[in-house]
Amino acid sequence: MQKKIAVLPGDGIGTEVTRGAVEILKAVADRYGHEFQFNYGLIGGTAIDKTGHPLPEETVTLCKDSDAVLLGAVGGPKWDHNPPHLRPEKGLLSIRKHLSLYANLRPISFYASLSEASPLRKEVIQDADFVIVRELTGGLYFGKPSGRRVEDGQETVVDTLVYHRYEIKRIIELAFTLAEKRRGKVTSVDKANVLESSRMWREVAEEVSKDFPAVELEHMLVDNAAMQLIRNPRQFDVVVTENMFGDILSDEASVLTGSLGMLPSASISSEGPNLYEPIHGSAPDIAGQNKANPIAAILSAASMLRNSFSLEEEAKAVEAAVESVLEAGYRTADLAGGRTKSLTTEQMTEEIKISMLGDEAISQIMGAYA
Repeated sequence: MQKKIAVLPGDGIGTEVTRGAVEILKAVADRYGHEFQFNYGLIGGTAIDKTGHPLPEETVTLCKDSDAVLLGAVGGPKWDHNPPHLRPEKGLLSIRKHLSLYANLRPISFYASLSEASPLRKEVIQDADFVIVRELTGGLYFGKPSGRRVEDGQETVVDTLVYHRYEIKRIIELAFTLAEKRRGKVTSVDKANVLESSRMWREVAEEVSKDFPAVELEHMLVDNAAMQLIRNPRQFDVVVTENMFGDILSDEASVLTGSLGMLPSASISSEGPNLYEPIHGSAPDIAGQNKANPIAAILSAASMLRNSFSLEEEAKAVEAAVESVLEAGYRTADLAGGRTKSLTTEQMTEEIKISMLGDEAISQIMGAYA
């Protein structure tokens, strides 16, 4: 059966890393006899330049008519001074709303071959394996700003943090469901000593936990969680938290693997197609230079195979190819650290493809580059 994949490269290195992910998905189709149809759409700054809107209606329609969505990255200094409704990030926030993408799953895994890439000691990060479950459609990012105003001669700005109880409940229920299939522990991260929204979050977590008696629940304040991620990451299994906390903590967790270029994500929809994207940004400083690490995008594609298409064997094949290439010592610039000759984006993609397809592919591609 043909699967339709909407590809939204976006801005900066988004175009380069999504190209790599598509190449790997094509290789999967060749190896396993699947048929993937790739349809491209605009989002972010590129969409603003071409259509005047960060998320054109055509892109929304394309995504809703697809079985899954693969996204690159949005943003860049070119659009930094645009008004809020014409910022590239507005396109990303809008697609989450249009597709009802309420949960963002960000797995964090230790790669023994990359232990030297992390600034943390190997004995600290060894065997770390957890997933951050980030609420994606509420919180500060979606509260209505009151804007700037002058009060008593002082300029004032207000942003509102809004959550509905059902939004909190569904994300925490998802976290518990994941923990049942993993090691049976949920760490709920909040700021309940300060924020009323966090106090409701904690109440709902306690209520949901009653339906999952085999899963341990612990509460952790976000500032402590930020410290514990670095101090003892092995203590975590499933970490669930609100939108902004999840954004910050998952970026912090990239230090465990040595690079944002290693971390994939899956955004889960309550009613439509899921969306898959690397957690890194558009990296305008290296855009167009063929330097970007495509692994996060490729692992996001593996997550697509697993979660949207139920192709577990194929997903594992992609993940095993990535691990094999890393163990062989291949690195892009973000991981090389000046100690090793680094591969380009295209070269790293090719190595992963060769590893996945085996000897036949190696003979066909032999001599492509030294």
